[in-house]
Amino acid sequence: MVKYVDISLPISPALPTWPGAPPVAFERRLDMARGDAVNDTNMFCNVHVGTHIDAPLHHLEDGLSAAELPLESCIGPALVADASDADVITAARLDALGVPPMVERLLLRTRNSQWWAAGVREFRADYVALTAEAAQWIVERGIRLIGVDYLSVQRYQDGPETHRILLRAGVIVLEGVSLAHVSPGLYELICLPMKLVGVDGAPARAILKQMEASR
Repeated sequence: MVKYVDISLPISPALPTWPGAPPVAFERRLDMARGDAVNDTNMFCNVHVGTHIDAPLHHLEDGLSAAELPLESCIGPALVADASDADVITAARLDALGVPPMVERLLLRTRNSQWWAAGVREFRADYVALTAEAAQWIVERGIRLIGVDYLSVQRYQDGPETHRILLRAGVIVLEGVSLAHVSPGLYELICLPMKLVGVDGAPARAILKQMEASR
């Protein structure tokens, strides 16, 4: 039997958001409990909420929008690699993962995922993320998609260069996946960002299909 694992974060008002971004809010516009014929809800949130993809337009003035992203980069074989002992993802740490040369989609499982599993509701600025040199490593290895298990691929205190290196090279940046219950190994990734026109990012539903025994 095929096993699918949902690595998306549930979107609700309890979901941590980036500092300064609005919290998720649901507003019941029509309500059967009030005598309306149907239930109908408005949703208010930032496009970089929960599990989402950063479009190049997020950091590049002339970059592609969310609706223009190539889906073939978001769907296909992906390696989940364990870096749960790392405080920061450097090029040396990526080297130590032993990523096979044919890998084009890389998801990094760090200690961040434990916060999602524990239901931590406040934003954590001490999350694990990539340095600019790690981003350059990703580009040089020909990786088409990099996935991280917190709300940004770059560290909170860093400037935008990590993002810019990746997005200039056409690397898909998938942020906010939850990998606490995912074993390292090879999977098929199916990640579908919302088709938002002219927008710098989009929430996504991301799942993994097991391709072989985890290692």
